[in-house]
Parts: sequence; C-alpha cells; structure tokens
Amino acid sequence: MELNLKQIPRVKTITKEDFIKHYFKPQKPVVIEQFITDWPAYKKWNLDYIKEIAGDKTVPLYDDRPVDYKDGFNEPHAKMKMSEYVNLLKREPTKFRIFLWNILKEVPQLQNDFKYPDFGLRLMKGLPMLFFGGTNSHTFMHYDIDLANIFHFHFEGKKQVILFDQKQNKHLYKIPHSLIVREDIDFSNPDFKKWPALQKAKGWECELNHGEVLYMPEGYWHYMRYITPGFSMSLRAIARHPKNLGKAIYNIIVMRNFDNLMRRLKGQDWIDWKNEQAIKNTK
Repeated sequence: MELNLKQIPRVKTITKEDFIKHYFKPQKPVVIEQFITDWPAYKKWNLDYIKEIAGDKTVPLYDDRPVDYKDGFNEPHAKMKMSEYVNLLKREPTKFRIFLWNILKEVPQLQNDFKYPDFGLRLMKGLPMLFFGGTNSHTFMHYDIDLANIFHFHFEGKKQVILFDQKQNKHLYKIPHSLIVREDIDFSNPDFKKWPALQKAKGWECELNHGEVLYMPEGYWHYMRYITPGFSMSLRAIARHPKNLGKAIYNIIVMRNFDNLMRRLKGQDWIDWKNEQAIKNTK
C-alpha cells in the first residue's frame, strides 16, 4: 500500500496570467522547471559556494526528535559553523537541518544572486528563508502558521515533497492546537496498520531538482525529504483567501500563545494529551 498521491503538474515556464488563472485561483500546486535560469543563483548556488561566503557563520541546527514541552518555540538542537555543516552534509547522512535561515540578515550579498519574481502576488521582501538538509533528513508534515502562498526554489541535489490541502485534515492525525501531525508517522513509508486513516488522504507529490520552483498554495501541509544533500529558498506571499487570512491571524495571536501557556502549566502531559487527541479526532 502507498499513499494516494498525484504527481504535481510541471511546466517549463509560465506567464503571470497563466499562473494566477490555473494555479493561484484554484489553489493548486505546480512545479516550474526553468523560471530562474537567468538568476546568478542558478549557476552559482551550491553547497561549496555557501561554504565559501558563509563558512564562518554559526548556524542553528535541528533534527527530527519529537517536540518536548521544555523546548522553546523553534529552539535549535545544536549549533556549528556553516563550513563544518557543509562538510558534514557532503561526508555522511545526518539528521541535522537548517530551517528559516534569513539570508538578508545573515549574508546580505546573497540577495544579489536572485530577484523577486513577478507571479502576480506581492512577495514579502523581508523574508527570503533558506533550508538545508542531508541525505534522508526530513521535515515533519506541517503547514505554516501564516497559511502563506509559498514559492520554494530548490538548489543542488534532489528533494521529495508531499503535499495535502486543508480538506485532508480529518485523515492526517493532526495534533490539536498546533501545525503538525503525529510526529511518529513516516510519510516516506507509512504504516497503514497503525495509521489506517492515511489511506483516505488525497495528496500530491514531486521530486524537486536544482533550479526548480514549487508553488505551495495557502495552508498546504508539506513534508520534505532530502534525497541528496541540498538546500532551498522560500519566498512567500500573504494569504489572500479571507478564511485563510482569518486562520493565520488566529494562529499567530491566539493558538500559539495558548499552546505555549499550556506547555508551561501542564508540561509533557499537555503534549501527550494532544497526541492522544490526534488519534481520537482522526478515528
């Protein structure tokens, strides 16, 4: 048995009008294969280049350990110099990933290598974020707190991406008061005996190669696994659908603060209760 996944449509390149009409308005994902061939980043960006220009930066690293109530929001599990990290990625598989690394703040010169593409949506200029990972490292299935439209540009190597829209929530073992599903589900090889509802979920998948752009519509769940070491950059545009915008505001102002408060009050019991509820709600 495998997950019920369709291949994400692929186009070589696309006009702004076609993107809005065929993908943004119906909120469907797409991979655009040759949209950034004119960026300097298309030729320059690889792990060696990052090591050369950011090697002395200390970077926060995350692995795939489950959430612990004592962990602060997005608190790193380790730190090392970028040069050591790139060496590690090239040497052996590692669970350590970098996510949400703000390149404008960390290495301003990288912004000379790309431009903000015109997809007909206003991109947030202050938030180009980089994500790095080694062979077989992965992100948990999650969606973003602001339910933004995301353009994900991949560099070096290959990456597997699995997406679900918000209509699939009832099949995904979603954790209440959070943006993740049960962390013990392996989406690259799911155990349907343990997680039978996943068989009903309908999603999308693709393999991203160097220089390709994936459009992820508002609030889409995403799981990413690095098939080989590599990195990606995300640009985002604010949620435009009123319902999603409302949810984004709720998540940021109410949900996140409520969850943090309950962690402080109840500790691990709160995390355990949420994990149990995910199973109850999905059955």
